[in-house]
Amino acid sequence: MSRHRKRIGRRALLATAAVAAGAVLVPVTVRTATADTAHNARTAITMSSADATGTAGTAFGAGRSPVRALERAAHPLRTTEPGGSTADLRALSTMVGDAEVVGLGEATHGSHEFFTMKQRVFRHLVETKGFTTFALELSWSGGLRIDDYLQTGKGDARRLAEEVFANSPWEREEFVDLIEWMRDYNRHHPHRTLHFMGDDIGAPAVDDAFFGRVTDYVEENHPEALPRLDELYTGLRPIDDVFAYLGKPLAERKRLAADAQRALELVSGLKGSGEAFAWAGQNARSIAQTARFLTMNPDDPDTLAGFQRFRDEVMAQNVLWWQQQTGGKVLLSAHNDHVGYLAGDPELYPKTQGSFLRDAMGRRYLPIGFTFDRGSFLSKENALGGEWKKYTVGAAGPGRNEATLDQVRYRDFYLDTRRAPAAARAWLNVARPTLGIGTQFPEEPRDVALAKSYDVLIHLHEVREADKLKP
Repeated sequence: MSRHRKRIGRRALLATAAVAAGAVLVPVTVRTATADTAHNARTAITMSSADATGTAGTAFGAGRSPVRALERAAHPLRTTEPGGSTADLRALSTMVGDAEVVGLGEATHGSHEFFTMKQRVFRHLVETKGFTTFALELSWSGGLRIDDYLQTGKGDARRLAEEVFANSPWEREEFVDLIEWMRDYNRHHPHRTLHFMGDDIGAPAVDDAFFGRVTDYVEENHPEALPRLDELYTGLRPIDDVFAYLGKPLAERKRLAADAQRALELVSGLKGSGEAFAWAGQNARSIAQTARFLTMNPDDPDTLAGFQRFRDEVMAQNVLWWQQQTGGKVLLSAHNDHVGYLAGDPELYPKTQGSFLRDAMGRRYLPIGFTFDRGSFLSKENALGGEWKKYTVGAAGPGRNEATLDQVRYRDFYLDTRRAPAAARAWLNVARPTLGIGTQFPEEPRDVALAKSYDVLIHLHEVREADKLKP
């Protein structure tokens, strides 16, 4: 952690709890970027493709370019837009195999092609593999609101997106289109409906209505336990604003987290059965998870990695619970650093959601990573506050993974890192600088061994920023 101790401070810890969307936490290491840091980052990611010519062979070994081997493994994509033929995704179905949870990453939090490709892949897996749930690194409570709409049709998809995804990179037309497609599917398939789940910590708020999902169940089925449950939630219910909540003394937050855990134990220990009991317990668990996460100490930067590990573990646990409870297959959407087995910054992300899922599911979990060579995306100058703005990077520089991948003759393609030719696998198993952009920009490329992080890789030549919501 020594490298991070110099740059992670109180604002970084607060940013770990920062809300990028109605109920989603987007972690970030807040850096005070000097002029040189910003210049070096931009220089590293905007070198021309001409500069990269010939570097593939040098990086792989003298006279041994991996490009031809990668081409033998590559399957070209017809498009990244949903709708129309998915014949070009048939090989992807084979790669997915019997996986019950597929993690689909993104190299930025705000590029159109990553978002539309996720819908395209999800629709294909629904039609060919029986997938039923789209999961997002969104709060558990926010996901339930969207799923309620999908099941009942009550409300408006656009207004719901504005509320649940507010101030996030997902407050975009691409996600409205996804929700509307899922709702339309459910209207035509009432006996096999699709679901939307949020697997993350509850933020920026855990509102009174969500606490009510627990207390209402207890009031109706175990009224004798309600006074004690109300007592345990006193002072915690509701969490209107995580930043205000983090202003409470640490000792008070720890006491409230302990009470939330006792509330979970109370609910779980009731003599109940059936679906309503299971959901009440899980909702109480989400409250306890959030309260524990919010015991972070903003004055102790050394705790950041531990809380980040806890968050990834929580996201994995929630996906596992959902998959086991519903029995359906799940497409898990999150940043590359969450879905992969290893993160690009392992000191900040010591164990990923994908790693936890692999431990629990083995080969029933399959992570798919994204890379891109150039283009535009959404990010922010400052993790705390500010608006999501468009940024653009040029072609990947020499030595970057993307520079070699972009020499493959297909503009956009995917490949199975496990079954690629030996020469390609050897190249894919070596860590090289790879760009992954989250909540704050500029960001420097970090060393990633693609085959050690992902079972399948999708490479896109160029991306553009996601579309703002229409009025």
